[in-house]
Amino acid sequence: MQVTETLSEGLKRGFTVVVPEPELAAKREQRLAELGKTLQMPGFRPGKVPLSLVRKRYGEAVAAEIMEAAVNDASSQLMSERNLRPAVQPKLEVTKPGQESDLEFTLEMEVLPEVAAPDLTDVTLTKPVADVADQAVEDALARIAAQQQSFAPVEETRPAVAGERLTVDFIGRIDGEAFQGGTANDVDVIVAGQGFIPGFSEQMEGMSAGETKTITVTFPEDYGAKELAGKTAEFEITAKALAVAKTPEIDDELAKAVGLESLDELRNRVREQIGNEYGQMSRLKLKRALLDVLAERAQFTAPESLVEAEFAEIWRQLEAQKEAGGLDAEDAAKDEETLKAEYKAIADRRVRLGLLVAEIGRANEIAVSDQELQRAMFNEAMQYRDQALQVVEFYRKNPRMMERFRGPIFEDKVVDFLLGQIKQDEVSVTPEELAADQED
Repeated sequence: MQVTETLSEGLKRGFTVVVPEPELAAKREQRLAELGKTLQMPGFRPGKVPLSLVRKRYGEAVAAEIMEAAVNDASSQLMSERNLRPAVQPKLEVTKPGQESDLEFTLEMEVLPEVAAPDLTDVTLTKPVADVADQAVEDALARIAAQQQSFAPVEETRPAVAGERLTVDFIGRIDGEAFQGGTANDVDVIVAGQGFIPGFSEQMEGMSAGETKTITVTFPEDYGAKELAGKTAEFEITAKALAVAKTPEIDDELAKAVGLESLDELRNRVREQIGNEYGQMSRLKLKRALLDVLAERAQFTAPESLVEAEFAEIWRQLEAQKEAGGLDAEDAAKDEETLKAEYKAIADRRVRLGLLVAEIGRANEIAVSDQELQRAMFNEAMQYRDQALQVVEFYRKNPRMMERFRGPIFEDKVVDFLLGQIKQDEVSVTPEELAADQED
């Protein structure tokens, strides 16, 4: 094999590779001979088919097979001998097929840079911590009680007030014509509650059972049904029954309603859960601070192909947000050129951090076990509650989909490893300060 380097510019590499024709011819003859030993053809005993006949029938296919194998073997040998690690799939082009002459092909690639783990011995990170206040626990218990509330019918005929439940029939019309999905019977509506078109439930305040009222509302511009978005509709509403919410007392019975033995046990569980939430927020801030340090010290050039791929995905998501009307005001105020420059820098940072995290994990033999993948899968399935079993079954039938959990788990394990190596100063903050900027 003869290798000529044609490009060495930054992380870009190019080579021309030549495999001598005699070497290919010998492999073709060997492969044809192997085929001849197993072929069965009319008029010949098994394994006795003349080589000339085998060559005539299978020569072209064998030549293509040998060429492909030679290209793959030569490429692997080249990258192994020169210790090349392609950032993405190399671009390969066969310029001479090697049937009547030497096999020649070109190989172009962008390689991964040399990445060294930075020295973090001088780094001290601030770890914000917040205590769980008694009032936070009581507020959480009040929310649990509200979730367990029931409704009791009101026997007397009187106007409904906000927070009570009206059972109603309604017919919706636009320009006097009833529209699809605008008519329903026996619908329970919390007066002035959420979940309906703005202004719909609010205008039911003051209605009594047996009363009919016509209200006017305007569908939001981003309403899910595009044929209704932005349009004004009239709803003829008939109130049928009124019920008031009954919130249970915060006591042992409430604890039993959620599967625990006593109020003390429920209170301890709530305190523990809030503490865990605070701990997760604290770790997230620590992780962000650590990644900022790593990004500052990851002073190497990222492969352009990886940065472009990362930027393309970021931009695709940004375009989708823009189309859905979900682009934040700060981004919406910028011109496209400015936005692209900013997100290109973010893509570059992400790629450099990804390569650095991968190298730190490799150097310290950090790996993700099958058990950790299984645990992540079950945690995701539990979020779907009633569909949890179907989610588990999906992953069992599609085990390759489990790989989507590997990257985040690996990153967290590397972050935990690094956090265990550096100094941390704990600083007491309020829960509000701890929760600030969690969406950034």
